[in-house]
Amino acid sequence: MTTPQRLGVGLISVGWMGKVHSRAYQALPVFYPELGIKPELVIAADPVPDRQDYARDVLGFAEATGDYHEVLARPDVDVVSICAPNFLHAEIGIAAAKAGKSFWIEKPVGRHAADTESVEAAVLESGVTTSIGFNYRHAPALEYAKQIIASGELGRITNFRGTFFADYSSDPRGALSWRFIKEMAGSGVSGDLVGHLVDLVHYILGPIDRVSAATSTVHPQRPIPAPGGGSHFDLVEGGELGDVENEDYVAMLVQLRADAVASGALGTLEASRVTVGKRASYELEIYGTNGSLKWDFERLNELELALGGDPVRVGYQRIMAGPAFGDFAHFQPGAGTSMGFDDLKIVEAKKFVQSFLGREHLNSNIHDAVAAARVVDAALNSAGDERWHTVAPVAGTTAAETK
Repeated sequence: MTTPQRLGVGLISVGWMGKVHSRAYQALPVFYPELGIKPELVIAADPVPDRQDYARDVLGFAEATGDYHEVLARPDVDVVSICAPNFLHAEIGIAAAKAGKSFWIEKPVGRHAADTESVEAAVLESGVTTSIGFNYRHAPALEYAKQIIASGELGRITNFRGTFFADYSSDPRGALSWRFIKEMAGSGVSGDLVGHLVDLVHYILGPIDRVSAATSTVHPQRPIPAPGGGSHFDLVEGGELGDVENEDYVAMLVQLRADAVASGALGTLEASRVTVGKRASYELEIYGTNGSLKWDFERLNELELALGGDPVRVGYQRIMAGPAFGDFAHFQPGAGTSMGFDDLKIVEAKKFVQSFLGREHLNSNIHDAVAAARVVDAALNSAGDERWHTVAPVAGTTAAETK
């Protein structure tokens, strides 16, 4: 038996997503033994001492520190996961690139396109491998949908509709965390959810060419949390209120570029962080001249498909994800036994490591992050001046383009 190749892992920020990344690395030899690697959790960084203890005692990192620069300075760290709050992403991403460390970073990479482009510039100079936390593109049902569209089975794509509706900020008692402050978060739901939705459109249908948008802030004030605490999940009764500085809701009309697989198709994209009833309903509907399909993250193992040609049996058929869909066979033996969110991150980790090792480059990359950020910026600019805005193209993405 061949000795597996050691892969030294560093982690920056030991929050929820840091834990997810750590579990994903540890799971790679189980779900993808053909990678031939043995991940070693070397060092984690977090300014909170309790999280440092958690990284060592629970996640299994050999060491922990309060300074992320120590992670980047370690010669035994091959790859780094960057899971810090949004406002630190660009700073850490640039530092990682300058240190020569390939990194897997959560989105948004920057608070706006300029931030993200600064990371891209550092990556281009250093030549490191990057991967972005656009996890929804790895859902096996969506990978299958991408194949169907590329094959032409739906005919010419005429239009599409995407909605990313969540309720994580629906209660106005939710604390005024950094997510609601422009200096720290940049945009609101646009950066948090629309970035994901735009990436799905780019990956499955092709790059967005122009956009018109409108936004609103449903809860203009929120309670200020006590010093040192208060995420947007924490409910605060009474107390002083502070202003929400970014948007709760955005609606967009977009058109794809001529070189997109769905050339010139029109679509509507909506996102909200304040819906009541929809918990994490992230839906994508795609319509063509010969058929259509629908997917919803709340039912991530299902795809609804309608094909024309039979006037009697026209309508949607529910198809359960199975071994023929994406990476499903690595996790479950047959349809009906479902995959979950953490599994999508394991797929993401696999694609990152494959690319780092110089094998297949199937992962999202820093150029995909720039492309999504430019669409978000264009949408916010459009909401400000009530005009259509053209999105500058980005080279090197994984968007579905005609060759």
